[in-house]
Amino acid sequence: MLSAGRLAELDAFLIELNRASAAAILPLFRGDHGLDDKAGAGRAFDPVTEADRGAEAAIRQLIGARYPDHGVIGEEFGQDRPDAEFVWVLDPIDGTRSFVAGLPLWTTLIGLRFQNRPVLGSIGQPVLGEIFIGTKAGARLISPAGEAPLRVRQGGTLTAAVIATTDPEGCFDGAELGAWRQLRAAARLVRLGCDAYAYAMVAAGAIDLVVEAGLKSWDIEAAIPVIEGAGGLVTDWRGAPVGRDGGQVAIAGERAVLDEALVALKRSAK
Repeated sequence: MLSAGRLAELDAFLIELNRASAAAILPLFRGDHGLDDKAGAGRAFDPVTEADRGAEAAIRQLIGARYPDHGVIGEEFGQDRPDAEFVWVLDPIDGTRSFVAGLPLWTTLIGLRFQNRPVLGSIGQPVLGEIFIGTKAGARLISPAGEAPLRVRQGGTLTAAVIATTDPEGCFDGAELGAWRQLRAAARLVRLGCDAYAYAMVAAGAIDLVVEAGLKSWDIEAAIPVIEGAGGLVTDWRGAPVGRDGGQVAIAGERAVLDEALVALKRSAK
């Protein structure tokens, strides 16, 4: 088990990683970001930029210098000691499409596994100067205004909820899309295209439910300690804990909202 002192040390290092990542990314935002397509011919466009690669390289360099025995799993450069006791899970720019479009809805996701469990994570938005950071013990927002605790919104129902997903037409298959449309019809307000920034808004009490499918580990692991530390829940579409490989994910602030959503989601759970 991690001591409070060790966790505080790693928390401070996580903030340092966010600052280094932001320094690599921000000069390229709304500039010449060196866009490439990872998918290749005949497949759906999968953008990657010099900012993605540069930020992950900067994060990996700091981890290697400070904690050479730690493992790293990153979207851009793969796995290094993935079975180590401590493993950092990185997505330098979650929402590269938003980044390419000049929209400040992309985030940097940095999570830490300890003995195969996510114990510390952050969702950073450098344009806004925000770092949402958490452990199971609590979550907070670091911003230009200072630091403030994060707490999900509770006491709601699905019919009064604000819900979100990234791209229902592009990310859901037929059965998943049917489940999403059922949720959309029931909810009060729906937002699309926010990627992991929507997860941060669940922790902040502004969004009540986010559902996604086809996620990789680096798309979700960093958010789990933030959401749970703010009092929220992260499950798969059956209501079980999210596995190490991501997949179908539901993020909610209120148990009642999640339970209502799972009625629809379980029908297309994989």
